[in-house]
Amino acid sequence: MSCYEIEALRLGLMNVLGTEDDHARQHAEQELEGHMTGPIEALAGAETLAAIERHLDAALVDLEEDIAATPEDDPEYDYLRGRLVAVRDAERAVSRITMQGEDVLDGLGEAHDVLHEAFPVDE
Repeated sequence: MSCYEIEALRLGLMNVLGTEDDHARQHAEQELEGHMTGPIEALAGAETLAAIERHLDAALVDLEEDIAATPEDDPEYDYLRGRLVAVRDAERAVSRITMQGEDVLDGLGEAHDVLHEAFPVDE
């Protein structure tokens, strides 16, 4: 069994971060072989944090539907629920990355304003 959402998220984050780890990329792509459709495919190909958040949310909806359709006595049921916990945790981590990035942008804007206040430019 594989956690398709996590592998697709790894690929999407590699895209966003510009990671060139061919071994990690190939491993994730092998894990996803035959499952690159819908939100999983979109997540793996995401190029922005906003796209990652959007596609990860859609993948979570699909996973929740799979869990709802799986009988509790099915041997895969507990694994699916565990996968849901892991993907929700990953969703929170991506949200933190986005918030931290926005904080950096705000800080840079404030630094820019302070520089202009300290060193006014005559126009």
